[in-house]
Amino acid sequence: MDKLPLEAPPNPSKHFYALINYEDKYVQPLILDALKTQLPPNSYTLISSLSDLPTPSTPFLQIGAYESLPFSHIMSHPTTSLTNAYIIRKALIRKHYLNTTRENWIAKHPSSILATNIKPSCDFELDYAEFLDDALVEAWELKESFARNEGKAPSEREWWILKPGMSDRGQGIRLFSSEEELQSIFEEWEEGQPDTDEEEEDSDFETTKKPKEEEERDTIMTSHLRHFIAQPYISRPLLLPGPSGLPTKFHIRTYVLAFGSLKIYVYKPTLALFASTPYTPPTFSSSPSDLLAHLTNTCLQSSSSSTTTPSSPTAAKPYNPVSSFWSLNIPRQDKIFDQICALTGDLFEAAAKGMLIHFQTLPNAFEVFDGGGA
Repeated sequence: MDKLPLEAPPNPSKHFYALINYEDKYVQPLILDALKTQLPPNSYTLISSLSDLPTPSTPFLQIGAYESLPFSHIMSHPTTSLTNAYIIRKALIRKHYLNTTRENWIAKHPSSILATNIKPSCDFELDYAEFLDDALVEAWELKESFARNEGKAPSEREWWILKPGMSDRGQGIRLFSSEEELQSIFEEWEEGQPDTDEEEEDSDFETTKKPKEEEERDTIMTSHLRHFIAQPYISRPLLLPGPSGLPTKFHIRTYVLAFGSLKIYVYKPTLALFASTPYTPPTFSSSPSDLLAHLTNTCLQSSSSSTTTPSSPTAAKPYNPVSSFWSLNIPRQDKIFDQICALTGDLFEAAAKGMLIHFQTLPNAFEVFDGGGA
């Protein structure tokens, strides 16, 4: 396991052509600025389309949205082209596939850190809320937990966190502690879905980004409503003072660079992403706003939730939910980072060796993955 150095890699000796079309108004200028600051200006030429290449074998770099990458060209010219994504990587980017990646690996490698540092999940498929009971036939952990929770107050129950397998940006995440609560979640989603006979194909494409107003309604695409995972909710998370000075939940956001077939780098300047409201014990609610104390995704923190009134008699001030992990008052941070590196190494090895259909590397590709969550 390598830790990504802060220094830039050596400049390429050959002139190359670069097509940068990331289709994100925030990320696009950052990529262009990185090229400008890290490489000599005469070492590359920016182009606007693949047809601008002088010849098909001209050294070529493309950094763009997954859907726009010319994989046929990339695979036809493995020694002269480079792109920023692998073609197939469901084993790492889809939650239900990721759970299978973990389970397959620890079955053969029980001493792997994946067995202890990732919560086990129940994954299931469901098309209609009325068939939930059938979908949970093999979810023994859930069934047993529901039985233990019967008659208990919410504060004494075992809680679970539900995540649609193909969603991102915190969409569709819910907390539940009984089958009735889980049933009501699916019934709510079913009521909000438009009537259609069309099905979205489960592809390796990233989730399409949604308009802001749609995000605020916390809707999720129909194609997301089939594969789900349920994980035990960590009932006693590590809490640190948040914007109000009260204990607040956070997670460590780590960035990983995968290169070729296969070398992994962990970026040491990891981040800490805080929830926008102080922590409270979990309760069941169908309102996404009631989850703000439990979910730490920055995309869920609206302008209203990210502004806080301090306990001191000062004016309200904006709150930045992102901090440097290394600035936190946590003991043994180096050992925590070593665990992150070990976990990352085993996870990519598990995908590369145990999920060959759903994770296929390319010698002339690289990809940045980010990890962390509620």
